[in-house]
Amino acid sequence: QVQLVESGGGLVQAGGSLRLSCAASGHTFRSRDMGWFRQAPGKEREVVATMSWSGGSTLYADFVKGRFTISRDNTKNTMYLQMNSLKPEDTAVYYCAASGGQFRAVPARLRGEYGYWGQGTQVTVSS
Repeated sequence: QVQLVESGGGLVQAGGSLRLSCAASGHTFRSRDMGWFRQAPGKEREVVATMSWSGGSTLYADFVKGRFTISRDNTKNTMYLQMNSLKPEDTAVYYCAASGGQFRAVPARLRGEYGYWGQGTQVTVSS
């Protein structure tokens, strides 16, 4: 089992920055792909960024490329999302997720490949 707890959300003005953290419990963090997803009111949950268990492969949604950076520290069982140049359309609940499988040969990219989810943290960007 993996338990995930997000933190770092809040209210920020457009153009500002936030850093989200995702703390994982258990002993399998380092063997799981990790991802950040978000869900705005009335919209589907969508992938923001993912990182393979090794850290060697990352994926970013087009709408965050060049603005957001995903990272992980396996010694601290923690994943991060540095969000810069925030826009009002980035307003959403942000969720971290861990892949259901371990040591995946092909990095998890899709929502259905993630088996563990945090409770979410609200990010609100004012114009």
